[in-house]
Amino acid sequence: MSDAALVGLILVVGMFGLMAIGVSVSVSIGLPSAICLVILMGPESGIFTSAQKIYNGIDSFALLAIPLFVLAGAIMNQGGIAARLINLAKAITGPAPGALAQTNVLANMLFGAISGSALAGASAVGAIMAPEEEKDGYDMGWAAAVNVASAPSGMLIPPSNTTIVYALVSQASVGALFLAGYIPGILWGLTCMVIIYFYARKRPGLKGEGWPKPVEFLKSLWGALPSVSLILIVIFGIVGIPGLTKAFFTPTEGAAVAVVYALFLSFVYRTISIRDIPKILLSATRTSSVVIFLIALSQIMSYAMTFAGIPELIGEWMTSITDSSVVFLLIMAIVLLVVGIPLDATPAVLVFTPIFLPIAQGYGIHPVHLGMMMIFNMCLAVISPPSAPVLFVGARVAGKKVEDVIKPLMPFFLALIGMLLVVQYVPALSLAIPKAMGLIVGA
Repeated sequence: MSDAALVGLILVVGMFGLMAIGVSVSVSIGLPSAICLVILMGPESGIFTSAQKIYNGIDSFALLAIPLFVLAGAIMNQGGIAARLINLAKAITGPAPGALAQTNVLANMLFGAISGSALAGASAVGAIMAPEEEKDGYDMGWAAAVNVASAPSGMLIPPSNTTIVYALVSQASVGALFLAGYIPGILWGLTCMVIIYFYARKRPGLKGEGWPKPVEFLKSLWGALPSVSLILIVIFGIVGIPGLTKAFFTPTEGAAVAVVYALFLSFVYRTISIRDIPKILLSATRTSSVVIFLIALSQIMSYAMTFAGIPELIGEWMTSITDSSVVFLLIMAIVLLVVGIPLDATPAVLVFTPIFLPIAQGYGIHPVHLGMMMIFNMCLAVISPPSAPVLFVGARVAGKKVEDVIKPLMPFFLALIGMLLVVQYVPALSLAIPKAMGLIVGA
């Protein structure tokens, strides 16, 4: 048996076998990978190299952006910012069919653009919207499906932790990837809104209350403006303003700015006290440590696959069966949708980026475009049963069982798969804004 076949067998059987018996994803990835290196390089070199890759995997200034953005999201989650964004979203949706559901989608997009987390959006926005939707006579299984379907837009609209992880693995520009996420993220939200429109159009009782008075709209806008301005501060601070200014800070420094700004707003709103800070720090640390540990151990897997020549082997196999980038992208989408069911977004990106990136570049696909396709796939994965974390959170905050949410979720899921194909085969949707901002040349 060749080294590549042996390593592939150990990794697949070991990873999914360990996860099946309840071992954490991090250890399920790291342990079989270390065993592969011991077999290929000998005990002493294999163990030493594994330890070295763990250290090198987290020895990155850019990686500090993840715990800082997680902390900013934790502060905003408790700081009353979600309620202000919901008030603005409600004022914008006005008399639209299914106005509260449309509000849920728009609020998830706004909150996701600040927190970068699908789970945070499903929890914070869903907890506020569910009682109002129940009072207005919404079917709560369907209302939960709306919340679940729209929450992953926060993984596409920057700043996004999944985007940062992809940037670390692919060495693509974080700023370019952030800007590339806007159009796919907005398309994700608009797709959900179209489904809501056709559902609510046949149910007149779900129509909104009408447009607010100008004074009420301005009040909602004023209440949400400081929170929304965080998006502009972080993004324009990272990429600069074309023709006016250069970048003010790195993505990591931008994450630190987000933390300070979110904390300042929460103190101004008087929704957080000094006594709340230790609890928020502990919550953010727990979340961040899981992600960072996962990134560290995944470096062993990446090195083991590279050492055994697995990416090259898969690349040769792909080019032998097709020379079409269209077919390659379709195969990649199917693989990611399938493996995304048992794997969370972060490990899936960490595992499959080193495999697909060299192949994609051989087909002339830009790394930023590939990143958007992979992240869009992972957004679908986090709402795909049976192991979808956003699905479980969305069902819980709505007070429904998961099985009550799956059926009404299906129209959203199928429509979003269609939108995945659009994003996949129209590179301009991902590359237009980074090119316009001068972060991509010649793509």
